[in-house]
Amino acid sequence: MSALPFRVALGKMARFADASGRTDVGAHLHFDCFSGISGDMTLGALVDAGAPFPELVKGLKRLGVPGFTLRKRRVQRGALSAVKVDVVVTSGLRHPLSLGRIRKILSASRLSASVRRQSRAVFERLAEAEGQAHRVAKERVHFHEVGVLDSFVDIVGGVLCCELLGVTRVTASAVNVGTGTLRSAHGILPAPGPAVAILAKGLPIYSAGPARELTTPTGLALLQTLTNEFGPMPLMTPVAVGYGAGDANPDGWPNVLRVFLSRDSTGGGRARDTVWQIETNLDDVNPQTYEHIMERLFDRGALDVTLTPVIMKRGRPGVTLTCLAGPAGLNQVLDVLFEETTALGVRVQEVARHVLSRRFMSVQVPGGVVRIKIAAIDDNRTKAAPEYLDCKRIAERTGRPVRVVLEAATLAYAKSPAATKGRP
Repeated sequence: MSALPFRVALGKMARFADASGRTDVGAHLHFDCFSGISGDMTLGALVDAGAPFPELVKGLKRLGVPGFTLRKRRVQRGALSAVKVDVVVTSGLRHPLSLGRIRKILSASRLSASVRRQSRAVFERLAEAEGQAHRVAKERVHFHEVGVLDSFVDIVGGVLCCELLGVTRVTASAVNVGTGTLRSAHGILPAPGPAVAILAKGLPIYSAGPARELTTPTGLALLQTLTNEFGPMPLMTPVAVGYGAGDANPDGWPNVLRVFLSRDSTGGGRARDTVWQIETNLDDVNPQTYEHIMERLFDRGALDVTLTPVIMKRGRPGVTLTCLAGPAGLNQVLDVLFEETTALGVRVQEVARHVLSRRFMSVQVPGGVVRIKIAAIDDNRTKAAPEYLDCKRIAERTGRPVRVVLEAATLAYAKSPAATKGRP
């Protein structure tokens, strides 16, 4: 069955920000869910599409949860070859976890703010759906699927892979949820199970293939959190295609998740996109609230927020608040501006951007790990900078000046193979 002939916009932007809180334009990722989706299928597909496996392993160590290792292998599912990423549990979490415990683990981790925020959003969606399905408050939900360590890693790893790939736009096909019945901790259930049925509200879904569950709550919550739009594949120029497998291997059926990765280039290493620019002039807002307003705007999908001092009518000092938002993020930004400021109207215009594609790598310095943001100027030249908040945390922990940590990270990157490749 083909994807439904319409597109569903979720009214949010998938944001993979760096440690400074800024979001940068990078790759477009499209999920082709012809055989559903699960957490491990997502992780395998993103690794197959180019997410660097060593960087994924390093990144997941920042989760701060011991007792597991990752293993990558190639498997066959029907007529398709796919990547299966196994989470090999040696010790640690083996029992269901509460939402509160998951929040604490994520908050205490050394993952980027964006990965923590996106991962937490997945668990919040799951808790809400499981709570509705079993008639309990979401705070009392104990996850059976994501409570064990392997599925916990699948979720955080999937979000982390998107950051490593520089993904800033995510689209998805209609989702094949399967048919028949499934066995769960609560007994025999119809496919899709109750939690998937709740998560699927407002999304295009269909049923095809073998009589089994094809979409899991974990996979659908992850997809819904990351995705901007559901519908037919939009115009894109793929540079990579990835296939991810789960454990199930039904006879005669290619049970994989396929992803397409696109980096639309205008030449010289630059990408181009279109965003909304939203502006309003303010002269009667308490300046103490500016930080809160900016945080709310970023949380609701703003790509950038600036405040510019201006002189307004009658010589009154004021500020021009300017936001950039993606195609699906306009209404969320407007909601914040009208709720949190005294603005009675805003100016909105569509603008084009030319930006450098970028990616992240990690370097080791005395006292910890620092992520380096690398931007491609063209095919032969790059420029890079260490993430300030990573350096700040190391400086606070070790008592060294942050300037020294920044210099050490810059030097470590300069000695790395990645820097050598970027030199003309």
